[in-house]
Amino acid sequence: MKDTFRHKGLRQILVDKIRKKGISNESVLNMINEIPRHLFLDNAFVQFAYQDKPFPIGAGQTISQPYTVAFQTQLLELNPYEKVLEVGTGSGYQAAVLIGMEANVYTIERQKELFQKTKEFLPELGYNCNFYYGDGYKGLEQFAPFDKIIVTCGAPTIPEDLIQQLKVGGRMVAPIGEGDVQVMKLIEKISETETKITTHGKFSFVPMLNDKTNGN
Repeated sequence: MKDTFRHKGLRQILVDKIRKKGISNESVLNMINEIPRHLFLDNAFVQFAYQDKPFPIGAGQTISQPYTVAFQTQLLELNPYEKVLEVGTGSGYQAAVLIGMEANVYTIERQKELFQKTKEFLPELGYNCNFYYGDGYKGLEQFAPFDKIIVTCGAPTIPEDLIQQLKVGGRMVAPIGEGDVQVMKLIEKISETETKITTHGKFSFVPMLNDKTNGN
């Protein structure tokens, strides 16, 4: 599948929409404008790729709404070459945004089907990062600390393991809460024993899976 002038025009319209919703980080907007989101969707949804909506990607998961991707990325305040842990690889779209912003991305996925598909697919588009299959609740302790952590699935509470793996001075963005709606939280690590937590609106994510949940 190709990236046509029509696709590029639709992306520009999408960027204008999310800018009006409050996204002001130009690097984030540039990535939304650059990345061919239609390539990340199943064929049944390709014609809707540049609507500001989430869509199913298989295994009970979704590709997040572009505004949500942009909102979480903007909250991270990402700098080039920072080490970023992404919990929930999914389609790989969020990872592509981070990679495009020159982050050193470590991404972990609990659904084996998605892990294998995205691990092959993303590098084909030129987006290279470190892929891991495992429990996002536990993070990737062997590669900690991380400058930034982004959680792209709803968690009932802030996973303590992820706080431990965050560098002092680092930022973690995560949707927290049970049920269909979560509160977006920004966790800033002030010291090894102190964090500052602020809330940034309500969003809807698929739930995070852990080892207590039956999965592939």
